[in-house]
Amino acid sequence: MTRTPQEPQASGTALPGRPPIVDLATWRAAREELLVREKAHTRQGDALAAARRRLPMVEFDGTVEVVGAEGPVPFLDLFQGRDELLVYKHMWHDGAPHQGQCEGCTTAAWHLRDAVYLNARGVSFAILTTGAWAEVAPFVEFMGYTQPWYSVRGLDEPVGGAMGYLTCFLREGDRVFLTYSTTGRGNEPANIALALLDMTPYGRGEDWEDKPEGWPEGRHACWYWRSDAEGNATWGPTSRPVPQWTRPGATPVATLGRHGHHH
Repeated sequence: MTRTPQEPQASGTALPGRPPIVDLATWRAAREELLVREKAHTRQGDALAAARRRLPMVEFDGTVEVVGAEGPVPFLDLFQGRDELLVYKHMWHDGAPHQGQCEGCTTAAWHLRDAVYLNARGVSFAILTTGAWAEVAPFVEFMGYTQPWYSVRGLDEPVGGAMGYLTCFLREGDRVFLTYSTTGRGNEPANIALALLDMTPYGRGEDWEDKPEGWPEGRHACWYWRSDAEGNATWGPTSRPVPQWTRPGATPVATLGRHGHHH
């Protein structure tokens, strides 16, 4: 059975809560106009990266021990013989079940599941967390993470300290230096889903976004980072961070088991 193609609506008409309908030539002109701004934005990002490369650095003791799958190891080992190291500092809620762990950090860790392209450029990668290793190890196994995790419990900055950061380190022999650190929206490069959502008509669906009149109302930031067993976005006690539902053995839950946020 052949389908009759739907006739395009006339240029200038509008659908409620949708972009205006135009012909392809008009769309291309608007797209080209935005591209000028996008290229300027890219060049500004390049300039910021150039300034980032020129930041000073701070030396610290690379022999401080962190705890991983092989037991206590000096921080220097995380470089795996390479000169550069990028880490993500994953928040931890002591005593919480898997579903009660940090949903924001899950977005970063899930997108950073593989470091082969970093490794090819001479950069090692690891995830650090303040959780006790006895709690962290089963969580890492459940999530199926293959990148190395380490407990930095009780350690001071820059190895320990506040979590929720992307942090860069440089090695010179046995000397170790902190070169860069960022948090909040600075972590967004780790989360490709956010950049892709920004390309779509409705964006992230968050209430802070600037959107045209008649667009769907936004919800609180990151509202879709947790869902229930049916896939409905919710931050209630039946939720898990979204990718956990893909893990073998993930079951419906009734509690997040968290008592406050131990960042």
